[in-house]
Amino acid sequence: MPVKVIENTWIELPDGRRLAARIWMPDEDGPVPAILEYLPYRKRDGTAPRDETTHTVFSKAGYACIRVDIAGTGDSEGQFDDEYSEQELSDGEAVLAWIADQDWCDGNIGMIGISWGGFNGLQLAYRRPPALKAVVSVASTADRYADDIHFMGGCLLSDNVNWGSQMFAYLTRPADPDLRPDWREDWIARLEDVPFSAADWLEHPTRDRFWQHGSICEDWSRIQAPVLAITGWADAYLNTPSAIAKNLSVPAKALMGPWEHRYAHIAKLDPADFHGEVITWFDRWLRGAENGAEDLPDYRAYIQEHFNPTKENKPRKGRWIAEADWPSANIHDFVLKPGPNGLDHSGSDGTILVSNPAQLGQAGGYFCPGMRIDNELAEDQAIDDALSICFDTPPLTEPLELLGRPRFRFSFSVDKPVAQLVARLCDVSPEGVSQRISFRPLNLTHYASHAEPEELVPGKIYEAEIELNECAHHLRPGHVLRLALSTSYWPIVWPVGDAAKVTLHLENCALHLPKRMVTHEIAPQNPGPARDYPMLQVDQLRTASGTSERRTLADGRLVLDTFDDYGKARDPYHGLVVGSHVRMHYGIHPDDPASARFDAEWLFTFERGDWRVTIETRNSMTCDAGNFYLTRDLRATEGSDGQEVMVKTWSRTIPRGLH
Repeated sequence: MPVKVIENTWIELPDGRRLAARIWMPDEDGPVPAILEYLPYRKRDGTAPRDETTHTVFSKAGYACIRVDIAGTGDSEGQFDDEYSEQELSDGEAVLAWIADQDWCDGNIGMIGISWGGFNGLQLAYRRPPALKAVVSVASTADRYADDIHFMGGCLLSDNVNWGSQMFAYLTRPADPDLRPDWREDWIARLEDVPFSAADWLEHPTRDRFWQHGSICEDWSRIQAPVLAITGWADAYLNTPSAIAKNLSVPAKALMGPWEHRYAHIAKLDPADFHGEVITWFDRWLRGAENGAEDLPDYRAYIQEHFNPTKENKPRKGRWIAEADWPSANIHDFVLKPGPNGLDHSGSDGTILVSNPAQLGQAGGYFCPGMRIDNELAEDQAIDDALSICFDTPPLTEPLELLGRPRFRFSFSVDKPVAQLVARLCDVSPEGVSQRISFRPLNLTHYASHAEPEELVPGKIYEAEIELNECAHHLRPGHVLRLALSTSYWPIVWPVGDAAKVTLHLENCALHLPKRMVTHEIAPQNPGPARDYPMLQVDQLRTASGTSERRTLADGRLVLDTFDDYGKARDPYHGLVVGSHVRMHYGIHPDDPASARFDAEWLFTFERGDWRVTIETRNSMTCDAGNFYLTRDLRATEGSDGQEVMVKTWSRTIPRGLH
């Protein structure tokens, strides 16, 4: 079926602001259902290559596809304020109403999106706009505090400042002069008012109303549109699909593949037929097709096995399975206890001290693989295991299969008022290669509540639980299951300001595993190989590349330096030439957690004919025992001679509190 592309149209909001939209229209008579993707990542250039691979295919399947820039981003008017803000979501409702009112739309709309677009698809469904009839949400969250890039288990993630630095760079980019004659005035307003997001988010260290907003777990019953929730085991967003399958009262299905933070058809890890999944879901709920989508298993998952992990992308090893219902009667609570003999059923009544150098976590990889060029996956954990307190099972005599979220329950005491504990579950091969199955940190001051943490009393015994991230893993006979415990996990987790020692009281410690035992497997109904799809035929002026180097400096600091060049290309439709790269630096001294440091430098260039814009941004975050220090710099120029438009520096100091 031929497709008509409307390169840009304007959606006028009730207050007069206009949002920029790109539309793919099927060449057929009569109104059709629509698919909306609503993002701040620039339809004109940022997501254009990906959009070509998705919306063209969906439009050929009979859907009108609309890709909209959020206010203050891309070519849209207005000012951006924050992620998932009331402005963003109320604007989204207006966009849905506008689409439903067009003569080419039959009033039935679905939303798709990965990450940001996956989030706001769920958040808009929560608000129940009448035209939104179904959602496909990829790599998203139901709880913005527990499962996003800011905090995990009450611990600050370094990705809070990393993502804040990326959004700082993204939000300083101008609209296209071909669409916005007022681009320069608008650009300067964007530069002046760009939010200091990393600092703003850091000022909400507990699960307060700021994070409750946009968290659909606040009231699962609010979601009345059927949801297909998808992610991959190499992604950071692991816990939402199974939670949606468990908690929604409307049709809801979970699909967990081996993929990183990309749509499955363009994943570097075993790509699959994402298009087929989306079209089947929307055909059922937007067209009323009797295709059996509601009868899919509640949970389809790729069960991974040991594959000798490296930081580079390479094929996974495993098989697809399915659970008709979730929660499933096939999942059993299998309890092992840590003790002097490792992990077994006997346990111990002694104590053990957990305390390690601040750099532990070097093999953990990038927090959200799929955002960089390569070199971002968790590798052999042996280097981190050697610095951790480890409890191992004897070599397994029969397979052990896990599906769900392991839980580590424990009693502890500390020597400092603030402390962390990180639990990792690993599959260790007979050759000694340790593959991470799951992990999760806990800020121990949050032992009872993420909303109301409390300073710890040294020597007092507390009880807590770490619910590790969702996993699906098959351990083969001869392999060892390892529980590795540590007080740091840098650079994924930002360390406490003063190194703390955690004493485990073993008599009250237990590892609860979601052991899967099945007598008869049902058909997994997994997606097949990725189908053929169109690609944007850009004029590639510089190819993408990436490097990653970890080294120890003369003063003992361990540093990780990465460089990702996203290339430079000319768009075939409108001729805009865009190039970008980023350098990142993580550093820490093993003996001083307060030496933790993050730096990022982004560069964007935009040009067409005689028009040229260059934007350089720099961000840093350091700390001491009492505060976090954040600084960012901007230099924006225009013209071939680099005439400065704005040079500006911002800095913020945020008290650490119980971090």
